[in-house]
Parts: sequence; structure tokens; C-alpha cells
Amino acid sequence: MPHKNLPHWLVKAVAWMGGGGIFLVAFLDSSVLSFPFVTDALVMESSIQSPARMPLYCAAAAVGSLAGCIWLYLLARKGGEALYQHRAGKRAQQVKGWVQKNAFLSAFVPGILPPPFPFKAFVVAEGLFQVPLRTFVVALLLSRTLRYFAEGLLAARYGAVVISFATSHSAGFALAVLVTLVLLYAASRWLFPSPPRGH
Repeated sequence: MPHKNLPHWLVKAVAWMGGGGIFLVAFLDSSVLSFPFVTDALVMESSIQSPARMPLYCAAAAVGSLAGCIWLYLLARKGGEALYQHRAGKRAQQVKGWVQKNAFLSAFVPGILPPPFPFKAFVVAEGLFQVPLRTFVVALLLSRTLRYFAEGLLAARYGAVVISFATSHSAGFALAVLVTLVLLYAASRWLFPSPPRGH
């Protein structure tokens, strides 16, 4: 049960609000607080209990997470690059260059990976390095929607075994998804290479 990781007032809110409670947990988890895997577990638990309402729960989690991430993105965008440059040193420009060259992927990949992947660090980087808000929103909404709907569908189909598997193999699952995405990206670059730049 994920409720043991939540404050008592939030447990009551989730029980009373249903899909709205999942939205609230997802928003807080993606912004000012941290509840690793709680949103995922809530989506799966709720989908098991009410399979017909599974799309509502998944959508609430995706939109709530997006809203929290936008807030964190805007906070980072207002300032903080000077501090980041000071702390990261020479690597700061390399990270900045990668994020700006791969703006969509740098939001999409962390958004689809489950815990324990360090998701918020990438959200902050998107804001610090001025990635276009539209790109950030589209990538994150797509990745979160795919993630939560996949979890909801599996939970509604196979039941509590999905939660047990995801909890006990979270690191391995995250690594498998990451490797798959890297391979797909490499294959796409090989099959559809970028045209050479003109001189």
C-alpha cells in the first residue's frame, strides 16, 4: 500500500477525492515534495479496484504530474543558471549543450522512466537551460501519459501482481526501459541520419 508513505492529511484527501486525490499527489510529487512510486501505485491500485475508471485515474496522474513539473520548470527558469555554472564547472556547458540539442528527449526519457531514476534534476535542467515550454510540455505529457496508462492497463488486466513486480524490480525495470529507448534512438539516427549542414 502506498498510503504509508503519505502524510495523514493527504491520505484523507486521496480517499475523499478519488481521481482528484491522485492529481494532487502527482502534482506534489513532481514539484515541492517527493513520494517515490506512490503516484504509480495509486494509479495501479485504483485501476484494480475500478477498471472502468482506469482512464480517469491515469489522466489525473499524467496531468497532475505535468502541472507540478511546469511549476518546477518555471521556478528554475526564473534564475539559478549562474549558481549551476559555478557548481557544475566545466561540465555545465556540456550538459547545457546536450539538453538544448536534445530538448524533446531530455524531457521525454526521464518522464517515462519509473523510480529510482532522478527525474526532478532533468526538470530543473529544462528550466535552467531555457528549453522551449511547448517542447517541454508536449514531451512530458506524452511520456507521463504513456507511463501511467501502461501501468493502469497492466494493473486492470493482471491485478496486484503488477504492483508487487514493479515494487520489487523497479531499478531493473527502469534500466530496461532506458536501454530500450537508447537503442530505439540509436536506430532512428542510423536509419534517418541528419542531413549535413551547409557551409
